[in-house]
Amino acid sequence: MGILQDLVKDIPIPRMAKVKVNFDDTKIEDIASELLPKLQREQITSRVKPGMEIAIAVGSRGLDRLVEITAVTVKFLKDAGAKPFIVPSMGSHGGATAEGQREVLAHLGVTEETAGCEIRSSMEVVQLGELPNGLPVYLDKFAAAADGIVVINRVKPHTAFRGHVESGIMKMISIGLGKQRGAEACHQLGFKYMAENVPAMAKLIMEQKPVLFGVASIENAFDKVRYIETLTPDEIVEREPQYLAQAKELLPKLFFDQLDVLIIDQIGKNISGDGMDPNITGRYPTPYAHGGPDVNKMAVLDLTHQTEGNANGVGTADFTTQRLVDKMDLEKTYANGLTSTVVAPTKIATTLPNDRETIQASIKTCNILHFDQVKMVRIKNTLEIGEIEVSEALLEYVKHHPRMEVVKDLYELDFNNDGNLF
Repeated sequence: MGILQDLVKDIPIPRMAKVKVNFDDTKIEDIASELLPKLQREQITSRVKPGMEIAIAVGSRGLDRLVEITAVTVKFLKDAGAKPFIVPSMGSHGGATAEGQREVLAHLGVTEETAGCEIRSSMEVVQLGELPNGLPVYLDKFAAAADGIVVINRVKPHTAFRGHVESGIMKMISIGLGKQRGAEACHQLGFKYMAENVPAMAKLIMEQKPVLFGVASIENAFDKVRYIETLTPDEIVEREPQYLAQAKELLPKLFFDQLDVLIIDQIGKNISGDGMDPNITGRYPTPYAHGGPDVNKMAVLDLTHQTEGNANGVGTADFTTQRLVDKMDLEKTYANGLTSTVVAPTKIATTLPNDRETIQASIKTCNILHFDQVKMVRIKNTLEIGEIEVSEALLEYVKHHPRMEVVKDLYELDFNNDGNLF
């Protein structure tokens, strides 16, 4: 037995109970019938003229119903006599290559066939100007040459900064449509100033180029579309802060103020840009965002298949497994930090051989007197927290909480011969 195994071998792992967490699951069933009337309002239709070549910005995030939202928007523009095409709008994602960004869209289900229009992918940009602080402002070359631009994105809290505008239409305009160079420029001065630079860049672009409208969705706690709206440029500036407030209200959460240990089965870029959503875990990659539980020790056990080795976020945890580290693509992971300028999440957390010892190490170091009283929560990932596991020490709290209910009583965690969870 090695030194590390010897240090944790006597640390008890608590019995866990399965808990259902109740969130509002109201969602839009028929996207087309909800979105089409909003596209057909006079403030939108008056901006679309027959023959216009219109660039539709579609990003790399896994928005709910993205394929359908895109197809409905394309058909509306075609019916109005316009000639829409899609521009991948994802900063440096997809390996910062034109083909890589096209492939990211295909992974999300957005292809020329499903959308009903051409996809024009390039990493070339044009510089439109500079902000007063000297930051250059870039725009995708195809979007810059188009007669009009339409932007599709979800509005939600960002994971690394707080402001009136965080993730949404304006971020898609400033960073998504700015491609690699725009993303680097917006991140250049760090997340401390992101709340100022994102809207400033977006406004400069909207002043100089014909952004016709945005299609903004807000998702419920289960990442299903709850609201969808169309916004003119003036409405983007006026209403996006209101939609952000709505999104924060709908955000899922762990209803615990303090946890000794949080175990996360899997992280990945398909789960969150940060691998795991800091709004859920309470662990942020920068000091410019806040919220969520106070977690003493956090462990991540594995990567999703869809993240393709990008382990951004593993450094936000305290512990991880050798299994996760073996799956890491260091080039993809480190490229994430080099672009965002936030490199702590791309570091490799203290690594243990298997799940059991990783959990034991987390408990051993969580700064409590009696290990058998550890307040521990286990989740699959930060997208799926409608069902969680909690340790025995949290059971009374759960039983008296209006949003949680025990659905399976206490049991031992089940490990295989390699020490990994089944």
